[in-house]
Amino acid sequence: MARILVIEDNPANLELMAYLLKAFGHTPLVARDGEEGLSVVRREVPDLIICDVQIPKLDGYEVASQLKSHPVFRKIPLVGVTAFAMVGDRDKVLAAGFDGYLAKPIAPETFVRDVEAFLRRVDIPPNRPLSPAPPVAPAPPMPPHARATILVVDNSPINITLLRNTLEPFGYTIVAANGVREALALARETLPDLILSDVHMPGEGGYDFIKLVKAERHLSRIPFMFISSLVWESGKDRARGLALGAERFLMRPIEPQALLAEIEACLHERKEE
Repeated sequence: MARILVIEDNPANLELMAYLLKAFGHTPLVARDGEEGLSVVRREVPDLIICDVQIPKLDGYEVASQLKSHPVFRKIPLVGVTAFAMVGDRDKVLAAGFDGYLAKPIAPETFVRDVEAFLRRVDIPPNRPLSPAPPVAPAPPMPPHARATILVVDNSPINITLLRNTLEPFGYTIVAANGVREALALARETLPDLILSDVHMPGEGGYDFIKLVKAERHLSRIPFMFISSLVWESGKDRARGLALGAERFLMRPIEPQALLAEIEACLHERKEE
């Protein structure tokens, strides 16, 4: 697999791209401005660089200029990312020395596949072979339950953004809450088709939330899934979560397609009851 540098100053976008790359087996390197990006390039010599055009200190155009004037670094594929979609933007990015162009917001279901198209133009060292499997496979079809509403509960805005950007392109409607009381009010208001909750949150956590949900008759039958980070895993969390009534207990990091499959299976099981 490849070592890919992402230069991006927006924390949510940076986290999402790094998450997707890691989920598909690549090693993401990150930088939050142009100067830091060039420093990482000199130190790590990545296999590919993804660079936002509008970044602080040195913008993407200056980064491209310095990389493409270097006898070694000019050979590294450089992919520009920008939210601008004006006529001529693509030509401007390519004329600046970028080898390709991705528009924001990125599409999580195709992002890695699009990036890997550039990797296949260069040789990856033998100890890091580029695998053709699942990242280059066609995007999965739209799930039958794609119009379902999912309540996401997490105190981390980045985690909410990751889940939103992963699920919304497949047609799911996401409503989000940062804490248990807000989530309970949203659940009563929206009656979601599924609840996806973090476990460890300040104050009241996921276990408190599921107890409140299961105690209310009109909420108790909503499928409930926990998602937690490996850093918090105690070995007993999964058993406790399932014992409280959760249908699934997922661990981060999880591949987007695996998450979609778990959600679809959970919705299908409840439909058949």
